[in-house]
Amino acid sequence: MPLSEEELRLLEQMERALVAEDPKLASTMRGTSIRRHARRRIYIAAGLFVVGVVVLMTGAILSRTIVGIVGFVVMLGAAYVALSSWRGASSSTDATEAGDPHEPFTLIEGGRSGRKPQRGRPAQNNSFMERFEERWRRRRNQDGI
Repeated sequence: MPLSEEELRLLEQMERALVAEDPKLASTMRGTSIRRHARRRIYIAAGLFVVGVVVLMTGAILSRTIVGIVGFVVMLGAAYVALSSWRGASSSTDATEAGDPHEPFTLIEGGRSGRKPQRGRPAQNNSFMERFEERWRRRRNQDGI
């Protein structure tokens, strides 16, 4: 259920007051520290990936299969951590990242994104079940049930 105009106005006032009173907390709520942590994990994973390559090559040169397997597992784990951190960092970015750091982190339209789906068409990013339910409602309304 969307928020009313009055509730949205009060929420924006509370956000501005929070930013003015405690900018560090507002920055944390915006997720800047989360992105910084994810970036650090990506760098560490990249370093571990390089170490894994070195261990893999060492195992190949010394003809030690187990050392090569350990190097490959380290590379695989590091790649997984880097990619999952990269996905997490890219999904947590928001529009305020490029703007003023003291800009409020608003919840315009009652928590909805700025774009609304076109009338009569479900939004593209809805889940399968939401699209299915929307089609079901349209069919029921067309049949007059």
